[in-house]
Parts: sequence; structure tokens; C-alpha cells
Amino acid sequence: MSFWDWQSNARRTTRWLVLLFVLCVLASLLAVHGGLTLAWWLLFAPLGLDYPRGFVATNVGVTLLLILGGWWLTYEQLSEGGRKLAQRIGAREARPGSALAEQQLCNIVQEMCIAAQMRTPQVVVLARADAINAFAAGWTQQDAVIAVTQGALDYLTRDEMQGLVAHELSHLKEGDTVLNMRLAGMVSGLELVYHFGENLRERGALAWWFGNAVMAAGFVGFLGGRLLKAAVSRQREYLADARAVQWTRSRDALGGVLRKVLMQRLQAQLHAGGWQSDRRSHTGLDHPLVQHMLLAETPHSSRLEHWLDAHPPLQERIARIYGRPMRALPLERQAQA
Repeated sequence: MSFWDWQSNARRTTRWLVLLFVLCVLASLLAVHGGLTLAWWLLFAPLGLDYPRGFVATNVGVTLLLILGGWWLTYEQLSEGGRKLAQRIGAREARPGSALAEQQLCNIVQEMCIAAQMRTPQVVVLARADAINAFAAGWTQQDAVIAVTQGALDYLTRDEMQGLVAHELSHLKEGDTVLNMRLAGMVSGLELVYHFGENLRERGALAWWFGNAVMAAGFVGFLGGRLLKAAVSRQREYLADARAVQWTRSRDALGGVLRKVLMQRLQAQLHAGGWQSDRRSHTGLDHPLVQHMLLAETPHSSRLEHWLDAHPPLQERIARIYGRPMRALPLERQAQA
């Protein structure tokens, strides 16, 4: 399959998943109303009491208010833009005049932006992160940033750095950051519905019945929303991988990056307590607002949690790029001037 077919399939699948996400939100509204209706019927129908006036409008209105409220809170948290987010996690602006690797990185970003016909984002470095990783953030191209770890600067060749940068530029070009943040806001709203039912249940008496109904509906909606959001994110990763192959015209560019990331993970598994546990802390990679944006995140251990991963498995991405499974590449520090 060519990279054009990869992109077409990823975009088409994304559209279907976003439609399912919208249906999941609507289903949550109906589920909350249905749960409250059932609770009322069990408690008051035997007494001959009819539903109060505005019962439907109140149920749907409060649920919708919670969902939109969660979306608004997430938007307020992230509306400061990519540059403020980079500052919050400890990233610094790249210094092309002081290090050859950072000069090369800035040159590559400018070159790839010309090829992609887009505005050059600010380049920042996570100087305390030894893992090979990167992320792109920003609501608009005016506040967009590309963050690269020190590990990427140390271990990647120039061609591989091109593949890494092309992958992150694709996220900015395709608007993936905005899409993911909007879906994350809706998921937060669905979570608020669950917590509202939890608080209602704690009041006891009749509220216990209504709280359980809201909690059940909220949990199903929240779980479904998280699963669909993760599925959308995985499709955008496939799309960014295909874009990187298109712009660099090389499978080894991004493929080499992912194979070296795979080697780091294998080394971490062999040396328990290695960089994943010690050096990951306080490097910016462990920030909750950043983890889903990374080139590669740490996968979950259980099968159920695997469905919540924002990234496809590394081996699967590598096999897609090369058309067959490939081994991990050894890590060699690049010569620095």
C-alpha cells in the first residue's frame, strides 16, 4: 500500500470515528434520561405519581450543561497555546548558535516547512529528556511549537531527524492537535456526568437511586468516549507516519526513528529501573497534557488498557512503513561539534 492510500484510509476512518463519537455523546444524553426515568418509575409509579413538569428538559439540559462545561474547562486549560505549554513542561527555545545538533534541527524544520508549504513553528528542546521523542502543539500556526528531546538530538541521524520533524509537522498541518483537544474536552464532560451521579448518590435516600442511574449512564458514555478518542488518535498517527514518508521520500527516515525508540524500550525492559522510571520523571514527557501528543507513548500493560493507547504499537507502525517486521536499531551517539 502506498503512502497516498495510507492517508486516504486514515482520513476516512477518522471521519467515521468522529461520527461515532458524536453518536456516543447523544447516546449519553438519552441514557441519563432513560436511567432517571427508570428510577422515577420504580420509586413513584407504584404511588400513582406522574412525571413532574419539565422532567425531560431538565434531564437533558443538565446533562448537556455538564458535557459542555467539561469541554469548556479543557479548552480554558489548553487555550494558552503551544508555546505556553512548552514553557510549562520545562522546554527551552532551541539555540542554533551554541550547538551543531540544534542548528541542524532548526535547518531541518525550515526545510520541511518549505516542502509542506506551511509556516515555520517555534522549535524547542526538552534538554533533560534522554528518550527519543517529540511532540507538536498549538491551536493555530501562530502559536505552534515542535518540541524535540535531547535523546533525539543525540541518537538520530540527519535523515532520521527529517522523518521525526515531518511526522510532527503533519500533526500541525492536519489540525490533529485541535481535533484531539476538542475530543478530550468532550470526554472530560462525559466524566463530569459520572461524577455528578456519584455526588448525587452520596446524598442517600431517594438520591441514591437517581445517582446510580446517572453514574451508570455516565460511565458507559465516558468509557465509550475514551475508547473512540484513542481510536481517532491512532488513526492520526498512521496519517502522520504516511505524511512523513511522503515528504521525506524515505522509509528509513521515520522508520529508523521508530526502530531506535523500540531499542530504547527493549533496553528499558532489560534494565528495570532504567530511563523509563528515573529519567522520565520531571523531563516534561510525563505531563498529562503532553503524553498523547508524543511521537511514541509508553504502552499500557493490559489488553483492556491497550484499547486506550493514543498510539498504535511500535512494531505495527514499523511493519506498515517497511511492509514487513523489522528489528530494532542499535543506539549510537551522533558526532557533535
